[in-house]
Amino acid sequence: MSWKVCATAGAIGAAVTSLLGGWDYGMQLLVIAMAVDYISGVMVAGVWHKSNKTESGKLESRAGFKGLCRKGMILGLVLVAHYMDLAIGTQYIRDAIVIGFAVNEIFSILENLGLMGVDYPPMIKDALEALKKKGEKE
Repeated sequence: MSWKVCATAGAIGAAVTSLLGGWDYGMQLLVIAMAVDYISGVMVAGVWHKSNKTESGKLESRAGFKGLCRKGMILGLVLVAHYMDLAIGTQYIRDAIVIGFAVNEIFSILENLGLMGVDYPPMIKDALEALKKKGEKE
C-alpha cells in the first residue's frame, strides 16, 4: 500500500476520532461492541437462520444494511452529544450516550449468543428477559 493511501486513511481516521470527542476507552468499547454485535448478527442469520430481524430468519442484505444504518446513527448521536458537551461546558453527555449504547450493544450480543445456543449465566438471562418485558410494556 502506498504511503499516500496510509496517510490519507490516517488523516481521515484522526478527523473522525476528533469529531467524536476522542478515542477513549468508552469509544473503543462502543466500536468493538458494535462490530461484535454486527458480526454475531450476521452469523445468527447466515449460519443458524434464527434472526429475528427477518421473516425467514435467514441472512438478508436489507436487514444488514438497516443494522449498519442504525450503528451509523448511534455514532451520529455521539457526535451531537460531544458538541453539546462543548457548547455547555460539560464532559458527561457524550460519555453517558457512549456507555448507554455500549451496554445496549452488549445486550444484543448476548441475545445473539442465546440464538446460537451458547449458554451464559441464568442471572444474565433473567436480566435480559426483564428488560425485554419492560420494553414491550412501554
